[in-house]
Amino acid sequence: MNIAILDGAPRDGRGETCRRLAATVAGETRARGHAATLLELDGLAIKPCRGCFSCWLKHPGTCAIKDDQEMILRAEAGCDVEVWITPVVFGGYGAALKKALDRSIPNVLPYFTKSGGEVHHPRRYEKRRTLLVLGTLLSPDAEAERIFHDLVSRNAINLWSSVTRSHVVYEGADEAATEGRLRPLLDDVLEAR
Repeated sequence: MNIAILDGAPRDGRGETCRRLAATVAGETRARGHAATLLELDGLAIKPCRGCFSCWLKHPGTCAIKDDQEMILRAEAGCDVEVWITPVVFGGYGAALKKALDRSIPNVLPYFTKSGGEVHHPRRYEKRRTLLVLGTLLSPDAEAERIFHDLVSRNAINLWSSVTRSHVVYEGADEAATEGRLRPLLDDVLEAR
């Protein structure tokens, strides 16, 4: 099974918890015999989306911008499980993950289809993946957590995710306790395949 881990940790002190989570997820999945690709987004050259829609209209499935996003698109298209790790910023994703996700539209088609009474883009590739999204917060914030879980849920619909889980970890949380909470989440998304 292929696991793509998009680590949206910033390169400052706030990114330590994200990096620790990414290393834990990569280690756990590899220990279970799976292939894990860990992409540290803040260290990659990823330009913002231009909104030109060339990836839909001129050269379907390929972004017009040639940078490190190409390897992310390949990892996403080929994975069975996708893991996003990010600081929670006002309930949303951190800048590095947000930029990479904005540039992921080549992996869906420009057409529309109805799903659950809503209009969405159909997926470009038949393979469906499961999604695990881990967010970090400095301390408990019920509103930011609610917004974060809702955002993950809505994004999962657009990704046609077969199983989606999201979880928030607080900065400075006990590492053993955090790993203990991660294992059942990983079991859930890995066994769903």
